[in-house]
Amino acid sequence: MKIVRYALTDSIRLGVWEGETVFDLTGLDADKFRDLQSLYRAAKENGTTPSALIDAHDYRTKAKTYGYSSIRLLKPVEAPEVWAAGVTYQRSREARNYETKDRDAHSLTVYDRVYEAVRPEIFFKATGARAVGPNEAVGIRSDSQWQIPEPELGLVLSADSEIIGYTIGNDMSCRDIEGENPLYLTQAKIWRNSCAFGPAVRLAETVENPYNFAITCRIFRLGEKVFEGLANTGQLKRQFTELVSFLGRDNVIFDGNILLTGTCIVPPDDFTLQEGDRIEIEVEGIGVLSNEVKCAAHLVPA
Repeated sequence: MKIVRYALTDSIRLGVWEGETVFDLTGLDADKFRDLQSLYRAAKENGTTPSALIDAHDYRTKAKTYGYSSIRLLKPVEAPEVWAAGVTYQRSREARNYETKDRDAHSLTVYDRVYEAVRPEIFFKATGARAVGPNEAVGIRSDSQWQIPEPELGLVLSADSEIIGYTIGNDMSCRDIEGENPLYLTQAKIWRNSCAFGPAVRLAETVENPYNFAITCRIFRLGEKVFEGLANTGQLKRQFTELVSFLGRDNVIFDGNILLTGTCIVPPDDFTLQEGDRIEIEVEGIGVLSNEVKCAAHLVPA
């Protein structure tokens, strides 16, 4: 079951997305279905799951419907914070090692060590104001010459560290800035519109095996496809519960926080994003996250 959030003329709504149809949940119960966090809390109070609570409202018969292509999609959840895990796939380890300057080919890098370590790399990625949803623009930095998208599966979390659902994330990255010095990580990862997620949240209890999500990333330039990469969450080195556990250690997790789980798709080393490019990230069973690329300096602050 896929949950979307969308705007009408006079309100913001929560809905179930099936095929080309969106069923309006908010119209059935404005309190329980105000947003994803309200849905989760209402389900917990009723001793059931979010999908079962939705089914109990007979939404297919009683809810008003809209065409998926006719509505303005928003971020599927108002995430207070977005965090991200790094070097969770072998391909990411290889890419980080390639971009690292002045490394000794015969010694382990910080990326080799974190890939094998008990403690994963987890870093702060974005506030809600720095993240965008489907069909909005992601930004590229004016002081970087080597920038790429990082397609990732995102975990949508509750305040009690439960995985509510799964979404698609784009952890925009500056390979040259991070490669210059690992201490530049925040500058290589955080700036205006440096993160995108959506278009939907797939409720966790409706996913049989979260380690079998197929991920595809496509990049288009002047209408032509210039890159396509494929991966699967089965290639992950770490478990989702492991990543969530480390995020929550002596830390506050807010309802709706997102944890991106790392990338296994990296464009060729001679590729960098340009203004006007369009990035599509598809995760089977969730949807397609599409964003145009613009210079961050030209974007209006949220």
